[in-house]
Amino acid sequence: MLLRDIKKLFQQDLAGIYPKEEIDSFFYGCIEHYLKMERFILAIKPNIVLTKEEEQPLFEALAQLKLQKPLQYVLGTAHFMDLEFQVNEHVLIPRPETEELVQWILDDVNDQISEVRDQKSGEEKGENSNLRPSPLTILDIGTGSGCIAIALAKQLSNAKVYALDVSKDALKVAQGNAKNNQVDIEFLHESILDPGLNIELQFDIVVSNPPYVRDLEKLEIHKNVKDYEPNLALFVPDDDALVFYRAIAQFSKRHLSRKGSLYLEINQYLGEETKRVLKAHNFSEIELRKDIFGNDRMLKGKRI
Repeated sequence: MLLRDIKKLFQQDLAGIYPKEEIDSFFYGCIEHYLKMERFILAIKPNIVLTKEEEQPLFEALAQLKLQKPLQYVLGTAHFMDLEFQVNEHVLIPRPETEELVQWILDDVNDQISEVRDQKSGEEKGENSNLRPSPLTILDIGTGSGCIAIALAKQLSNAKVYALDVSKDALKVAQGNAKNNQVDIEFLHESILDPGLNIELQFDIVVSNPPYVRDLEKLEIHKNVKDYEPNLALFVPDDDALVFYRAIAQFSKRHLSRKGSLYLEINQYLGEETKRVLKAHNFSEIELRKDIFGNDRMLKGKRI
């Protein structure tokens, strides 16, 4: 069968479910993944004929896409901060908004490193010009696929990164992703909601993208998210939507080093309410940021 005819089949079978541009993106993602073909291949070779063996995974992928299964779960991979991650139904698919949270952390750390180097170079020029910044300790709470922890470990060579999750299945995925991306992370199988949680460590940075979608917001959630991504990592009850943020703030109050920073991804509708949680736990320099779509999405506070 001609490759261009399979593209037409994708467009026909998925029309009415997804926009044309998204269908094309699915098709090209599949041929890149299964056939190792670049996206421009049809432009330069419009008459490519596939064997039955080459066709089969494309047809299987199309059948799953018709059921609105996310492409990342169909392919088993997702990209985040220019890294590749294995994903399945036990972990959330990494999202661009979360990349913004990671970039905020990286920018702050790099600014701090520059400040330290400038101070030291001003004090001790010459023999100590290669002074290295102190190692950082970082904890990612609710790590899922490990995307936040792994991206930070990849970019911050002086950091010791820990990652916590309540799901053993998620931790297996994250451990595999850490190995594939060649970073060393210490994984902790714990629940941040456990009142008996006992971690005898101090951290310079705590970061979390916890569950924050209220049950009342389920109507806004697309079927491909609601039916396939793990509810454990998505939803919170309407009457206690900030349960994870209170637990994280309480934990961070005890386990952040002095002047340590807490970074959170948040529900866009609960920005001010989440700020009040940090204020109630005596965090300072609280900053609420919008994502690329203009939604209140990220929150930062410092331990006094």
